[in-house]
Amino acid sequence: MMESPSRACPYFTDPTGREHLLEQDLVTLGRAIENSIVITSKRISRAHAQIRREGWRRILEDLGSANGTFCNDERVLTPVELHDGDRVLVGDVLLLYHDPDTTLCESRFPELEVDVAAGIVRVNREAITLSPKEFELLIYLHAQRGQICSKDEIARAVWPEYQDSVYDYQIENLIRRLRAKIETDPGNPQLLLTMRGLGYKLLMRE
Repeated sequence: MMESPSRACPYFTDPTGREHLLEQDLVTLGRAIENSIVITSKRISRAHAQIRREGWRRILEDLGSANGTFCNDERVLTPVELHDGDRVLVGDVLLLYHDPDTTLCESRFPELEVDVAAGIVRVNREAITLSPKEFELLIYLHAQRGQICSKDEIARAVWPEYQDSVYDYQIENLIRRLRAKIETDPGNPQLLLTMRGLGYKLLMRE
């Protein structure tokens, strides 16, 4: 697989820079020579993972491997759709996914995912770590997304234990810290907006 990929065909690059085309409807990865992409490492299972084509999408699935398959540092437990730039770790080998047909945007709106029940927050499909108060603030704004939340409302939701003893600077500092973690460019926020004289608003792409 040393030829250059066709413009519209997704492909992996391995640590040596070698390109592996994902042309077939089903591409398998593993240690056995029968695989589409053979990876010779003792941490790779014989049948480790597969990439399935669904229309223009490529779906990554682990095949019950011993050491797991990871996408952007998260273990693949259910099939996941690949996106340009994703990092796929198969055993101990890191593959970088390229989709030449991806539409490039001048300013990409951040993709925010909030799983309240699991306590997981992802930005552009990568998990981020929040402090307890940062998480409480995000959960409140997420529940009220698209609406303006005043500082008084935020204080009651995030600091119920202090009632009327929450100061503006505490709220502003917490907003600043949360922005630093969820915004691609915190200086030009797209998700968490300041509504001058009114409060704050969380925007999300539906």
